[in-house]
Amino acid sequence: MQSRAGAILNEGEDQTIAPPWYALYTRHQHEKLVARNLSTKGFEVFLPLYSAARRWKDRTKQLCLPLFPCYVFFRSGLNRWPEIVSTPGIHSLVGCAGRPALIPEAEIDAVRHVVERGMRIEPHPFLECGDRVRVKCGALEGIEGILVRKKNRFRLVLSVELLEKSVAFEVDAFTVERVSRPQGTASGWPSTVASTRAWV
Repeated sequence: MQSRAGAILNEGEDQTIAPPWYALYTRHQHEKLVARNLSTKGFEVFLPLYSAARRWKDRTKQLCLPLFPCYVFFRSGLNRWPEIVSTPGIHSLVGCAGRPALIPEAEIDAVRHVVERGMRIEPHPFLECGDRVRVKCGALEGIEGILVRKKNRFRLVLSVELLEKSVAFEVDAFTVERVSRPQGTASGWPSTVASTRAWV
């Protein structure tokens, strides 16, 4: 377990075709326990964390918290589902219409790319509208998200649309360019999450 903001990541076996990413819905404050236990079982796990200050009456403490509360990402074939469901702290596998839902690898890679570079990142309200932009230069070149403004500073919002969860980090406006959304719906995923938490 990393002591600073970062990602809990356990590399899976080298495979020609990597298995897809899925998301687990966990019990409250059980994300790190689930990630640790799945990692011990040999699963490739991704739990992005961020650093946040929490103030008590007599002190302020810096904590590492999950960017997506109550969610842990993992990569595996579902033939190992019995090992997954037996892991303490798991509530359900995120799915849609009674089937496990795949998380686009590009969304996982975008969040991991930002976290691993130590950018200031934090949870952000999920957005369905706004200018979609792409970073056109620098270490984060190619990363796409939604540009928002907060107190004279620009932030790029990255989303895992299936979960309707977003995170944000600061960018210089001149380093991004507008891109158009794919044709069709504003989101490539169902807009409701109520049905995604019922697949077990």
